[in-house]
Amino acid sequence: MHNVKPTVIDVDIYVNSIGPVSSINMEYQIDIFFAQTWTDSRLRFNSTMKILTLNSNMVGLIWIPDTIFRNSKTAEAHWITTPNQLLRIWNDGKILYTLRLTINAECQLQLHNFPMDEHSCPLTFSSYGYPKEEMVYRWRKNSVEAADQKSWRLYQFDFMGLRNTTETVTTSAGDYVVMTIYFELSRRMGYFTIQTYIPCILTVVLSWVSFWIKKDATPARTALGITTVLTMTTLSTIARKSLPRVSYVTAMDLFVTVCFLFVFAALMEYATLNYYSSCRKPTATKKKTCLLHPDSSKWIPERISLQTPSNYSLLDMRPPPPAMLTLNNSVYWQEFEDSCVYECLDGKDCQSFFCCYEECKSGSWRKGRIRIDLLELDSYSRIFFPTSFLLFNLVYWVGYLYL
Repeated sequence: MHNVKPTVIDVDIYVNSIGPVSSINMEYQIDIFFAQTWTDSRLRFNSTMKILTLNSNMVGLIWIPDTIFRNSKTAEAHWITTPNQLLRIWNDGKILYTLRLTINAECQLQLHNFPMDEHSCPLTFSSYGYPKEEMVYRWRKNSVEAADQKSWRLYQFDFMGLRNTTETVTTSAGDYVVMTIYFELSRRMGYFTIQTYIPCILTVVLSWVSFWIKKDATPARTALGITTVLTMTTLSTIARKSLPRVSYVTAMDLFVTVCFLFVFAALMEYATLNYYSSCRKPTATKKKTCLLHPDSSKWIPERISLQTPSNYSLLDMRPPPPAMLTLNNSVYWQEFEDSCVYECLDGKDCQSFFCCYEECKSGSWRKGRIRIDLLELDSYSRIFFPTSFLLFNLVYWVGYLYL
C-alpha cells in the first residue's frame, strides 16, 4: 500500500505464558496472541452486516502488515486443530488480524549479580520492508495484557511486571518504527541456596573442626583438610554448570572462591603448625652445640654426643634444660637441634613486626613488636577463621541484596 499518509497499525498483545528462561542459551520462550488493526479503504462495503468474519483461507487474499520479531531465534504459529488465525473486516474498511505465536526470543542476561540478578527481557518487532513514511506502529490503550501466572513456567524467576516502548531505528534502508515489550524478571534464590550456598558454608565450617583436633593427629587432620578442599572443588564445578561461560566474575563465583580459600587456608594452617612443631621437637642423643673459644667471641657450632640428664622425666613434655660443659678452657653450650632457633638468634628472622619464636622474647629490637606463638596457632585460628568468615558473609549479602 502506497498512500499519501502512512498506514497506522494498532497493536495489541495478550501474553498467554512466559518461560522457561534459559540462562545458558540466553533466551526465553513466550506464547502470545498478537493482534494488529488497520484500515484499508479498498475493503469498504455497504451491507446491513457491520462485521464480516473470515477464515484463515482469506488471509492470503488481502494485504497484511509484514511484521517481524527482530530478536526472535525461532517462532512458530499454531495450526491445531485449525490455523489459529482470526480475520475480521468492518464495513468502513477496518481490519482486525490476530494469530497465536510461540517465540523463542533472545535475552542478553547480565549475570554479574547471579543468582541475585534481575533482568528485562525484550520482545521487539517492526516492519520488515516499510519505513515510517509508509507504515507506523502504535500501541493501543491497555494494549499489553497478561494471563494468570499459575500456568507460567518461570521456575527460577518471579514476574515483576512489563512495560512497552516505541522508538525509531535508522538503517541504510530508512527509518523504521520499532516496538518493544520488556518483561521484568527477578531470579529466585531458593534452588541455589539449597544446592550451592548452604553446602559451601557447611564445608567451610567443617574445615574448622581440625582446629579442635590434636596437632599430633596428622592423618585425621590431613584427611579432613583434603576432603574439604575436594568437596569445594566439586561444588564449584556444579555451580558453573548452570551458567554460560561468561568471562566476568559472578556473585556465586565470588562466594565459592572465597569459601575455597577459607578451606585451603585451614589446610595450610595445619601444615604450618606441623612444620613448626617438628622443628621445635627435641632429640635425646644428638645435640647441636656451640663452642666458645677463649680467644674468640664467636660461637662455633660443633656436634657432640650427650645423654639426657637423669633428672629429666620422660613424662615431662617440656624440653630438657640446656647443659654446659667445660673442656680445656673451652665452653660447650648444649642446644636443641632447632634450625629455627638459630635463624632467630642470628637475627635472620627477627626483623619483621611479628616474632614467632620463644627465644626472641628479649632484646632491644623486641620493643614495639608483637610476638606470636605458633604452637598456639590452633587457638588463634578458632577465633580468626569464624570471625573473618562471618564478616565476609555480612559484607557479601548486604552488598548484593541491598546495595
